[in-house]
Order: sequence, then structure tokens, then C-alpha cells
Amino acid sequence: MSGAAGIYEAFRDAIRAEEPVALATIIDGPDAGALPETHPRAGTASDGHPQAGAKLLVLPDQPTLGTLGDPDLDRVVERDALGMLDAGISEVRHYGQHGEARQMDLSVFVECHARRPHMVIFGAVDFTRALASQAKLLGYRVTVCDAREVFATKRRFPMADEVVVDWPNRLLDRIGDDLGPRDAVCVLTHDHKFDVPAIVGALPTRVGYLGAMGSRTTHEKRTERLREAGVSDEELERVMAPIGLDIGGRTPEETAVSIVAEIIAAHTGRQAPRLKDGKGRIH
Repeated sequence: MSGAAGIYEAFRDAIRAEEPVALATIIDGPDAGALPETHPRAGTASDGHPQAGAKLLVLPDQPTLGTLGDPDLDRVVERDALGMLDAGISEVRHYGQHGEARQMDLSVFVECHARRPHMVIFGAVDFTRALASQAKLLGYRVTVCDAREVFATKRRFPMADEVVVDWPNRLLDRIGDDLGPRDAVCVLTHDHKFDVPAIVGALPTRVGYLGAMGSRTTHEKRTERLREAGVSDEELERVMAPIGLDIGGRTPEETAVSIVAEIIAAHTGRQAPRLKDGKGRIH
């Protein structure tokens, strides 16, 4: 099927499969006469001129479908749509008729449906249950990983989408390329033989949040081992440790709230009192 109907079908199928997809539509421009959706050119070429109602479907690592009426405009909007998918936002953007920046000839609405953000939690501990539950409430796909088979079970973590029995570095070798700015890695193990490989494995990825649990003394010792493993001071700045905001949380549930609050603040760019920046005892 061609035209707008084919684009809508591909858009629907991608959403159902939870695959990232963006639909760009010209909603305003010099040619205000929108094409009806049943028109044979709706969502396809418009005689070489951008026209209201024209559509472009953007799927990462796949060819685009449709056109906004100009190849340069298509290229620029595709680039912007991929960036918006990465950030998980939808918005109206403005362009010149050939995709020029800082011009207002055309208004293009880019509707993005990104994958659910992914939270990877290392360590099958009591705090993990609380954090996994909080993450699910916020719409995350949650993976719990621990090399100890007796602890890493679906029975203990029924809220998790996936429970993996493996070492952190091996899991990150498999999934690291898929982690992006909306995702989070939380290291809750308190054990250097687990948390050092987890942090070292997460640092080369594009993950937007990397946090590690432990007291300030624990983190000082962890930092020594990370430096021995070749981690630079600049890379260490990425590690939120001690993990969470300084809200005085004590229980696993309260601690989970402080962690997800820090993740939200990191994602939105807001400043908040972080345990990482404080001194003295955490509790």
C-alpha cells in the first residue's frame, strides 16, 4: 500500500512492536491548502514543493517512508527526528522550504514514539526490589542482573521484565550499544568484584545515568579500584555515588525514591541536593 495509508500502517506496526518511530507532518507553511488523507499524493511527494499534510516516517536504521516534498528538507527533518527519538520528545519545529535552520517558512510536527527507557540494576538485594518497583511505576523496562543464581530469580523480582544470571561486564557487552540518554544503570551490590566491572562496563556506553550505592568510605575504596582499572577522573565524575538525592531516606523504599528522583533531575537538568556532593554520614 502506498501514500498516507502505507505510512500509517507502518507507524501503527512500529508502535505495536515497541520499536522507535517518528512521524513528521507539515502542519503549516506557504501552501496552506492541506491535502486530504485520501489524496494520492498525501504523505508522498507534492510536485517538489513542501505542502501542508505531507508526511515523512522515520525509523532508525531503516529507510524513511514518504517525503515532505523536498529532499533537503527530508534529510534535515530525518536527522532532527532521530535526535528527538533519542531524547524521547515530540514537538513542532520550524524550517525553511529546503530545511534551512532559523527560518519559519514551515511548521513540522514530529511525533515520536521511543522505546521505554531501560533501567539495569546490578545486585539482587533488598534495595533492588524497591528500586525495580519504583522504576516500573515510571515506565521503565527493568533488568535485574546478578551472578549469584540463588539470589537472581524471577520469584524474588516478579516486577522485573528480565532477571539475568551473569556477570555485569558480560551483560553490558551484550546490551551496552543499545543504552542511551534516557536509560539508567544502578549498581547496588556493595561488592567490588561486582560493582567495579559494572561501572567499568557502563562508562563507555551512552547511558544517561550511572549510579552506585555505598557509604562514602565504600566509594573511596571503590574509586581506588576503578582508578587501578584505568578509569579517569573525568569518567569518575559520571558516577553518582553515593547514589540518590539527600532526602534522608533510610528504608529500601525511601532510598528507591531518592534514586529515581536523582535520575529524573539528571534527565531534566534540574539541580537538587545530591548525596554525591555532600559530606559526612549518609544516614
